[in-house]
Amino acid sequence: MNSGNNVQFLQGNEACALGAIAAGVRFFGGYPITPATEIAEVMARELPKIGGVFVQFEDEIASIGAVIGASVAGTKAMTATSGPGFSLKQENLGYAIHVQIPCVVVNVMRGGPSTGLPTLPSQSDVMQARWGTHGDHPIIALSPYSVRECFDLTVRAVNLSERFRIPVILLSDAIIGHVRERIVLPSREELTLVERKKPTVAPEDYKPFEDDGTDIPPMANLGEEYIFHITSNNYDDEGFPATNDHDIADRRIKSLYNKIERNRAEIDDVDLFMADDAEIIIVAYGSTARSARRAVMMARQEGIKAGLFRLKTIWPFPYDHLRTAAEPAKDVLLVEMNMSQLDSEIKSATHGLQTRIHGLHQSNGMLITPDQIYDRIKGLV
Repeated sequence: MNSGNNVQFLQGNEACALGAIAAGVRFFGGYPITPATEIAEVMARELPKIGGVFVQFEDEIASIGAVIGASVAGTKAMTATSGPGFSLKQENLGYAIHVQIPCVVVNVMRGGPSTGLPTLPSQSDVMQARWGTHGDHPIIALSPYSVRECFDLTVRAVNLSERFRIPVILLSDAIIGHVRERIVLPSREELTLVERKKPTVAPEDYKPFEDDGTDIPPMANLGEEYIFHITSNNYDDEGFPATNDHDIADRRIKSLYNKIERNRAEIDDVDLFMADDAEIIIVAYGSTARSARRAVMMARQEGIKAGLFRLKTIWPFPYDHLRTAAEPAKDVLLVEMNMSQLDSEIKSATHGLQTRIHGLHQSNGMLITPDQIYDRIKGLV
């Protein structure tokens, strides 16, 4: 397999790995887990061919720790896991958010809690992606719904991570990760790649966390001519602990949020299907959105004005986009393979509208089918 401009028959997980390589990822720290292991397998085979490094670690905690270290040293880095492994990565994920270290974490979701349904799909880690680590923090999480989007959104995840100095989560699921589709991957020349912002001052004048007005400090490579300090405590512009400085603590947390909130136009990404005149808006993402798209087509054939609002960016949640789409509609139907994790976000986005909010949810390890969604749509007419 290569990422040239040709036709390929790929799994979603394989496309994800190739997307990471095309985006410039050269370090992968992994630990095998169903249904994400194929990502590690492709990276183990392909990275050494281009001078990259693959290491399988003793557990998920070590793997993300190594990913963070590789990124601090200047390498685009990624790891991949599923629910139980994602839980183990949360403390180090919070550290990376706090000290602004770019990396990508792929979570190919399966049923839980605990070991749960190891081989079956779910979308039950959506809120964990947002709030899994402790403390106030922002996050970016993307959700592909096809094999081609596994490639495209992995590239986008790497780009957003490097651009905003933040870990980015790719929320795939067992169906998207394992489905095979005939796709055409773009050539390297067709891709736009983002590199992290580097310091322009002399090494002796460099302050690793000094704001240049963008809330995104330039990032030097640790171990080269720029020598700097990093701490997990609240820190000053030079990276040293400032745990008793309340003004710095307030400024630091607000800065972490500001770099995301002030750039929502660049981050938010949704896809609308037959939604312009829709009276019933289906909100879905990942593999469930595939069923929802088909259900919309079935409804349209019967004269029912249904449309799909598909989340490609789940976090930060695209409230304004959803409000605009939902305002002329009579009903919004949230469809998820979980017990309703985005319900509060839907209600927040549509607060004050006359639109009625409904849900279709299941957590039995089975994909919600087009017929199930279509039947629910008919019940709303």
